[in-house]
Amino acid sequence: MLDLPAGAAPDIRPEMVRGKLTAEAPLAPLVWFKAGGAADWLFEPADVDDLCAFLGYLDGRVPIMALGLGSNLIVRDGGVPGVVVRLGKAFARVEADADCTLTCGAGASGILVSSTARDNGIAGLEFLRGIPGTVGGFVRMNGGAYGREVADILVDCQVVMPDGALITLPVNDLGYSYRHSALPEGAIVISARLRGTPGDPVAIGAEMDRIARAREESQPLRTKTGGSTFKNPDGDKAWRLVDAAGCRGLTMGAAQVSEKHTNFLINTGAATAADIEGLGEEVRRRVSLSQGVDLEWEIQRVGRP
Repeated sequence: MLDLPAGAAPDIRPEMVRGKLTAEAPLAPLVWFKAGGAADWLFEPADVDDLCAFLGYLDGRVPIMALGLGSNLIVRDGGVPGVVVRLGKAFARVEADADCTLTCGAGASGILVSSTARDNGIAGLEFLRGIPGTVGGFVRMNGGAYGREVADILVDCQVVMPDGALITLPVNDLGYSYRHSALPEGAIVISARLRGTPGDPVAIGAEMDRIARAREESQPLRTKTGGSTFKNPDGDKAWRLVDAAGCRGLTMGAAQVSEKHTNFLINTGAATAADIEGLGEEVRRRVSLSQGVDLEWEIQRVGRP
């Protein structure tokens, strides 16, 4: 166990961990927008014990942020203070248990989870095929698509708290609402148990294929984008409001509102994070003025301007 004198600023050195700890690590290559600054520190833990020990040493004295696949995220150009935690292969396993339950590492992708469910005849998790990201992000943000969300399938999750404590939280303790949970800042989800219902693998696979086709037809998948930009207001769709406000194709620098799906922002070349976030704010302003609706960001925006 690493020790830190009470009240002292943490002295962070790469040799403190068994995983990889990198100073001033560029984050743009790790996020879908391919824009933004560096992390003060990027920590890729070897395993759960490595993560718990290092966070226990820091004991909440520096900001902690989890990074999954880098979708649904704008990293501002000034970079991210503190420690960014990126979970690797050790946290990406998915195992089928009894009672139509999967135990999923937080680094596992939605495609891997839904495919494992299919192969084991577990229905109800097909929608994860349509969400870009990893289990950790799904749990934190109550990720959802096609009328379903993580709150519908989560049993419980294991979380490392900012002080290094490892706890298990049942779904009812997460305070879920639309694209929101009550998980505290700096808490790192490391695994989750997801439960479905018995199903036919062929039918499950067909539904996954339908979801994949729907995404391909409607979303700008092969661009530098962050996914859905704004939350859908009650009784309406964000894309419709953005379109009605005349924002289809709107640009700021090299950032653009997608022509294919107006709830997606894309980096058409060398957009800065400021371009992308600024464009989003301009869209919000125009929608508010013309439609009378204040759109809420769904994409997370982190770091220093």
